[in-house]
Amino acid sequence: MAESIALDRTDLRLLALLQRDGRATNADIAAQVNLSPSACLRRVQRLEAAGVIAGYAAQVEPRAVGLGLQAFVRVQLERHGQPAIEQFIDAIGDWEEVVACHALTGDMDYQLHVVVEDLEHFSRFLLDRLLNNAGVADVNSSFVLRTVKQTRALPLGHLG
Repeated sequence: MAESIALDRTDLRLLALLQRDGRATNADIAAQVNLSPSACLRRVQRLEAAGVIAGYAAQVEPRAVGLGLQAFVRVQLERHGQPAIEQFIDAIGDWEEVVACHALTGDMDYQLHVVVEDLEHFSRFLLDRLLNNAGVADVNSSFVLRTVKQTRALPLGHLG
């Protein structure tokens, strides 16, 4: 969990630059925010230590690794007690096809972002894993036809 720290304009510029290019060198970032490399590194390390920067990762193109189908699956649980919720959360934690899971308000309990090879792979996932999970009452699936926008960069304009 990130601790609450004060962020100034330079911190916000650092975050925006790192969200755009997490592989930029410290020297390049320092030059863009008008800091010395050592001062820039200290600021980045402070943001990392505070949990503002949660980590760094490569963004892999799904189709390039044979994952040509994405779906959003809304899930309703049979029961809403703590044991049923924990059972569901434990199960999805083991399913690599689920790249994100969000608890929802409304008529469905969770939304899963599922990435698989093809419709056959999705069918196996749905029938053998998700519906075979005793705690699932209903699912509703939507397939991604085209990704119009996707970013992991958070909007930071409200902070500056």
